[in-house]
Parts: sequence; structure tokens; C-alpha cells
Amino acid sequence: MAAIRSSRRAAVTALLLAAAGGAAWLLWPRPEPAPAPRKLDDLLAPAEGACERIEFEGSRFTACRYRRGEDRIALFLDLGGRPLRSLAALDRHLGLRAETLRFAMNAGMYDRSGRPIGLYIEDGTERRALNTRNASGNFHLKPNGVFTVDADGRVAVVTSEDYEASDTIRWATQSGPILVIDGRLHPRFSENGTSLHVRNGVGVADADTAWFAISDEPVSFGRFARLFRDRLGCPNALFLDGAVSSLWDRPAGRIDAYPSLGPMIAVFGEDR
Repeated sequence: MAAIRSSRRAAVTALLLAAAGGAAWLLWPRPEPAPAPRKLDDLLAPAEGACERIEFEGSRFTACRYRRGEDRIALFLDLGGRPLRSLAALDRHLGLRAETLRFAMNAGMYDRSGRPIGLYIEDGTERRALNTRNASGNFHLKPNGVFTVDADGRVAVVTSEDYEASDTIRWATQSGPILVIDGRLHPRFSENGTSLHVRNGVGVADADTAWFAISDEPVSFGRFARLFRDRLGCPNALFLDGAVSSLWDRPAGRIDAYPSLGPMIAVFGEDR
């Protein structure tokens, strides 16, 4: 019997201790678990979409807008002297920086090795001089032109003849032909010629706004130029290339796979 009473006392004691422990949790807040360490890519705000699909004169296009103060522009060509050549390679090169990418596309004409054939300025360094030679091909269909971005993010499209070198230019790419000059289409364009290709280019609405557009089907030079002037409101616009034209619209999940590009331009959401 003594053994039974001792066992009962032990059980009661255990119950009281358990109750006391439960009461203690009622009197004192439970400690919160330590938060898991955040990864670097969690600290980068994902980019919002800057591109929209539009229809103009019966043809389909994708147009992507750059806004100074909200976005920043950069040009990319190579890594360690070796040309990147594709948007997929640019993706690998950017790594976590791609989290803030709004869009990217090919950015001017190039030779067989992927090197630009005209003026190319990357982060303030002129890597290829202005090309004013006369020759065949779209690049030399005069007037051709230059797209520039200064250190404050202001954008411009000018003819190659009007281009003036400046220490304030941070990014620049030369291509041709000019699509629109001071509101007028290139003098060699017909209204809607028979040479149809997928094309991409850049137009400047004002110093704070640029439109990058790519046709989603083959179009003529005339229609592509009018897209910039009449739909996107750009009095000056520059053809970047045709047939090889490629777009990376990251928020929309589009990345074109053409494997042999030259210089590429990327627009990122501005760091906050």
C-alpha cells in the first residue's frame, strides 16, 4: 500500500509540474523562431513589365518603353573579350542582376565575329569609332544614325553626320538606316515596299523617353518607320537590325533564341 501511495504522489507531482509549465507559457510569450536568412535575390525587387503588344496598320509589334528616372540602360557586348552572342548568354552573364531586368534586345549591326561595325560606347569607353564609310547594305543606307544615352540617362537619336563626341555620353550604338528624322521618314523608303523582314529599332519621344520596338511578323521599312512616328510618337528613330531581331521580355517570360547576335541593350528598373 505504501508503494501505491508513493506512486500516486509521484503522478500527482508530475501533473502539477506539467500544469505549472503550461501556466508559465500563459504568463510569458512563447519565443518567436529566428527568421531564416534572406537570399540576395530576395532583396531585389522583381522588374515590372515595360513591354506591350500592339497592332499597327494590320501588323503585330511588341513595344517596350524606357523612362528616365524609373529605368536605366546598359549596353553589353562581351565577357573577357569573348562576345556574348545571345540573349541566353546575357542572362547567364547578368546572374542575379537579371531580377531587375525589364527587357533587352539586339542593339546594332555587327561583323561575323559579333563586333559592332559602327560607333560603340560602353559605360563611357569608346570601343569602336564612328563609321562614315560609303558601302552597300542597310547600315550604309545614308543617312544612318546613332542612339545615345548620357550620364544622366537622357536619350537621343541623331544622324551620324550630326553626332558630336562628348564626355557626357555613357552609352551609344550606331546603326542604319535612320527610320525617322525630325518627323520625316527616311527619303529612300517607299510607303510599303516588298522587302519584308522581322525588324527592331529604337525611337526617342523626348529626352526622357525611348521606345524599343520589334515586329512580330515581317514588315516593310516604311511601315516600321511609321510605327515609331505615328503610333509611338517618336520624331526620331533608328533601325537596329532585321531578320536577327530578338527580344528578351523577362517579366512576360519571352526570350528569343537567335544564337549569333552582336551588341545588346538592356533596360533595368532603377535602383531604389
